[in-house]
Amino acid sequence: MEPVFVVIIGIAALLVGAAIGVFSGIAYRKKVSEKAIGSAEEQAKKIIADGEKQVETMKKEALLGAKEEILRQKNDADREIKDRRNEVARMERRLSQKEESLDKKTEQLEAKSEQLDRSIKDNELAKAEIDKVLKQHLKTLEEISSISVDEAKDQLFKRVESETKYELAQRMVELEEQFKEEADAKARNIIALAIQRSAADQVVESTISVVNLPSEEMKGRIIGREGRNIQKLETLTGVELIIDDTPEAITLSGFDPVRREVARIALEKLISDGRIHPARIEEMVDKATHEVDAAIKQAGERATFEVGVHGINSELVKLLGRLRYRQSYGQNVLQHSVEVAFLAGIMADELGVDSTLARRAGLLHDIGKAFPHDVEGSHVEIGVNAAKKYKESREVIHAIEAHHNDVEPRTIIAVLVQAADAISAARPGARREDLENYIKRLEKLEEIALGFEGVEKAFAIQAGREIRVMVKPESVNDESMKVIAREMAQKIKSEVKYPGQIKINVIRESRAVDYAK
Repeated sequence: MEPVFVVIIGIAALLVGAAIGVFSGIAYRKKVSEKAIGSAEEQAKKIIADGEKQVETMKKEALLGAKEEILRQKNDADREIKDRRNEVARMERRLSQKEESLDKKTEQLEAKSEQLDRSIKDNELAKAEIDKVLKQHLKTLEEISSISVDEAKDQLFKRVESETKYELAQRMVELEEQFKEEADAKARNIIALAIQRSAADQVVESTISVVNLPSEEMKGRIIGREGRNIQKLETLTGVELIIDDTPEAITLSGFDPVRREVARIALEKLISDGRIHPARIEEMVDKATHEVDAAIKQAGERATFEVGVHGINSELVKLLGRLRYRQSYGQNVLQHSVEVAFLAGIMADELGVDSTLARRAGLLHDIGKAFPHDVEGSHVEIGVNAAKKYKESREVIHAIEAHHNDVEPRTIIAVLVQAADAISAARPGARREDLENYIKRLEKLEEIALGFEGVEKAFAIQAGREIRVMVKPESVNDESMKVIAREMAQKIKSEVKYPGQIKINVIRESRAVDYAK
C-alpha cells in the first residue's frame, strides 16, 4: 500500500469518525432535550394540579366565609326586629294607658258639663224670679214716686251731666292756667338760653365808605381834566365820590353796598396802578365787579358752612351771599339770617324737633331781600317764589311765608323761625328806623326811573337829591330825553315824599368802536 492511499484512508477514517461523533452528539442532545421537555411537562401538569387544588380550597373557604357572614347578618336582623317589636309593644302599652286616662278625663268632663248645665238652669230660674221681684218693686216705686223708670234715668243722667260739666270746666280752667304758667316759664328759659348761646355783636351798616389816598395830589388825578375821571367812575358805579377837605381820603356815598364795594375796589386798584383815565376806569370797574361776585358766592358758602346746612341750590347760595350787602333798618341781613338760623336751631333742640330743618328755614327766611328792588312783590312773596323755584321743602317754604304772619303758621318750625326773627331784630342797637326809610326812598327813586321805556340804568346819588339816568342811545333821541326827564320829575313828585328838591340828570352816550390792525 502506498503512502498516499494510507493518508487518504486515514483522512477518510477521520472524516467518518467525525461524522459519527457529530451524529452521536446530535442524537444524545436530542435525547437529553426530549427528557428535559418531558420533565417540564410533568412539572407543569403538577403545578396545574396544585393550582386547581388551591382554587378549590379557596372556593370552599370563600363559600364558608359567605355563609358565616350571612348567618351573622341574619342574627343581627333578628335581634333588631326583636328590639323593634319590644319597642312597638311598649308604645302600644303607653297608648293604651293614655287612652284609658283620656277616657277617665272625658267621663269627668261630661260629669262636670252636666253639673254646669244644671247650675245654669238653676241660675236662669233664680234670675227669672229676681226679675219678677224687681219688676214688682219697680212698679211699687213708680206708684209711690209718680214717675217712670225712664224719667228717673233721664233726671239722674241730666243731674250727673250738669255736675260733671261744671267740674270739668273748673278743671279745664285750672289746667289751662297751669299750662300757661308752665309754658311761659319754659318758653322764657328756652329763649333766654338761645339768646345766651347765640350772642353776637351787632353792627349797624352805614351808607358811606372811605378810601385812603397816598397823597393829596392823587385827588386831582382822580377828578381828571374837567372832571372826566370822577364823572366816569360815578356813571359806571352809581356811587357818589365826595372829595372835600378831608386830608388824603375820599368818601364814597351810596345806599347800595354792592355798588359801594365795587367802587371802592375799583378806586383802590386805580390808585395802586397809578394810571387813571376813562378807559382804565372801565377796565378796573369790570374787574371789581367780578371780584365782588366771587366774594358774594364765598359769603353765601361761608354762611351755609357756619350754620351747618348743606345741599342748598347754588343759586340760593349766591342769593345768600348778596344778603351780605343788604340791610334791614341798618342791620346786616346775612348776619341777621345766620343769627336767626342759630336761634331757631337752639330752640328746636330744646323742644326735640328737627334742628337742621329749623336752621335751614331760619337761614333762608329773608332770601327775598337779596333780589333787586325792581323785582315786584314783598320780600316774603319773592322769597317764597325763589324757594319753590329751587325745590326747597314745604316746611321751609311755609316758614318763609309765615315769618311775618302773612299766613298763619301751621308748623313748629314756622313758629320757631318767627320767634327767632323777632329776637334777632329786637337786639339793642340792631336796627335803626330812619336808615331803612332813607334806603327805601332811594330805592323807590331808582324804581321809578327804571320804569320808563328806554332807560338802561338809574342811580340815586347825592343822598337822594339827584338821580342819574342812563338811556339807550338807539331807543331815545336828544328831544325825547327832555320829555323823559319832565315825566320822571312829575311821577317822583306824586309818588315820593322827600325834603327839598331832586335833580333828574338824563345821560345819553353814543360810542363808535373800531380796531386798527
